[in-house]
This record gives sequence, C-alpha cells and structure tokens, in this order.
Amino acid sequence: MPLFDLPLDQLRDYTSAVTPPADLQAFWDSTIDEARAFPLKAIFEPVENYLTVIDTFDVTFNGYGGAPIKGWLHLPANRAPGTPLPVVVHYVGYSGGRGLVNQDTKWAQAGYAQFIMDTRGQGYGGTLGNTPDPHPSAGEVNYAGLMTRGVGSREDYYYRRVYVDAFRAVEAAQSHPEVDSSRVVLAGVSQGGGIVVATAGLVAGRLDGVIAALPDVPFLQDFPRATDITPRGPYPEIAAFLARHRERYEPILDVLNYFDGVNLARWATVPALYSAAQMDDICPPSTVFASFNAYGAGAGGASGTGAAKDIEVYRFNNHEGGQEHHWIKQLQFLRKLLG
Repeated sequence: MPLFDLPLDQLRDYTSAVTPPADLQAFWDSTIDEARAFPLKAIFEPVENYLTVIDTFDVTFNGYGGAPIKGWLHLPANRAPGTPLPVVVHYVGYSGGRGLVNQDTKWAQAGYAQFIMDTRGQGYGGTLGNTPDPHPSAGEVNYAGLMTRGVGSREDYYYRRVYVDAFRAVEAAQSHPEVDSSRVVLAGVSQGGGIVVATAGLVAGRLDGVIAALPDVPFLQDFPRATDITPRGPYPEIAAFLARHRERYEPILDVLNYFDGVNLARWATVPALYSAAQMDDICPPSTVFASFNAYGAGAGGASGTGAAKDIEVYRFNNHEGGQEHHWIKQLQFLRKLLG
C-alpha cells in the first residue's frame, strides 16, 4: 500500500473538524451513573491454562445494563505474595474476543497483571469471544458488522455499550486483591486502541487509578474523515449503509459524534504513547493524529490539562503498525513511568 494520506509534516499539525456536542459531558455522566447503578459483581475463578509461568482467572463482571462480560486475568506465577501488581487492562481489535485461555499473556510475562476484556458481540473473527450483545438494537436494520448497529440513536449505539463495558473492566481489574488499583494502564491495538482512548477520557474525573494509555493504531477516531477516505473496513460499513440510506448522513454523524475518540481524547489526563502507520488503510494516520493532537486538550468543562504524550510513526507499515518493535517501546515507556 503506498502512502495515500497526508505527508508527515502535515499529519503532525492535523486537527479534526469534529467538535464535541454541547451535552457530551452530561450524556456520559448519565451513562456512567446508569451503569454504576448495577452492582459490578466481579468474579475471578482460577482456571487451568497449561502454562507454568502464568496463573489465570476466568473473569465475569457486569457491564452495560448489568449484562455479564467475560475476561481473563493473567498473573505472573512468580509474583511476590502480598505485593499487588500494576495491571494492564487490554482491549481487543475489531471482530476479536478475549481468545483462548493461554493465547495472549505477554503483559503477564513482562511482570504485570494482565486483564483482557472480551468485547460483547464479537469474537467471530481473529480471536474467540464468549460475550453476547443482548441489547434489542442488535436486531435493527444495519450494515453487516457493528459500526451501524443501533446508530439510530446515541442511547442505542453499539459503542455506548462497549465503552461502558471498558470503564467497568477497569473497576473489575481494580477489585482483585493482587492488583494495585492505583496503577492501571490501558492498552490495545486498532479497535482496542480506540477503546483505550475512549476509556482514558471517560475515567478522567470519574475513576482514580489509571496512570497511562497505550493506544496502538487506534480505530474509532475522526469518524467523518475516516468514513470519507478509508478504503478497507470497518469504516466502509458506515459508507455502505449510507449508500442505501442516503437521507441519514447528518443524523448518523450527530450520533457518532458522541463516540468519536477525538472528542473523548480531549478529556484524558494521563500520559499516553500512541502509534500510527503511514500506510495504514484501515485506520488512516490522519485519523490517529487527529486523536493524538486532541489528547489531553480539554473542552467544554472537561478535565483535560495537557497530558504528556508521544507518538511513534511507522512509515512503511500498514495496519500491523510497529508490532513487536512497538511493544518494546511500550515496555520501555512503562518501565520509565513505573520506576
């Protein structure tokens, strides 16, 4: 894939035209309050993972609407008794789920607690999932996939539920006695990276303990531009839907505005390490830089205060981004942050 987006010097200065709805703060305040009205009920059940260096717990907690959400908690087997560990809350890419019990333990191998959230209604591609999306809007008319599920209203949009699940996943991870609730790191690639950005914004002023965000080639940023220029899915699901429902463009953009990472990034206050790939035709680099440049800026009574941030750019990579090379940079970032 050749370079198709803006050149790097323009990317570094690019800001999205997306602006927050006037009631964005009130919408998410009420959404989080509504979610917290349901007891968290986080359950951790030890499970055989066939590994000698990692201990694993099968996790269930209540997410949006009190629906049960699955996850894994991986802990290093050689951890010091009575010494809680920093935890990396890990969100998964589009179509994937939490995976098999021993499929991804890399953060635990690095010495951290690793909490993997299953993504409701996914797990049909990539990695296995075990969490349904029981919301009634799942049966509405939408394009195959998830980008237009419930998009007729901000209350029913699919990612409202996912972002709430992600917020509650942090609370669930913090509730385990071997986790240091004051040292939570958010991490994820693609959709997982987009969920990281959203969660970093949503916890600001609402939940203590999150200390860093690692959004890797994040999805769900700058919806209008992404829908216009992205040749490969999942953003084209929106365009395909609008090709038949021509009259719904403006109303759908109004709904998506409440879930755009560019808007939620402004609220974030914790240090972040982003990544972008210049040949990425799934999450174009301009959409990633739109989020990066907004991150921590604050808006409309939000709590953003110019959070420390950095971005690694992989010029000759597509959506795979930096992969193992970037993970080393993330490890270095966390080692410096945590001491």
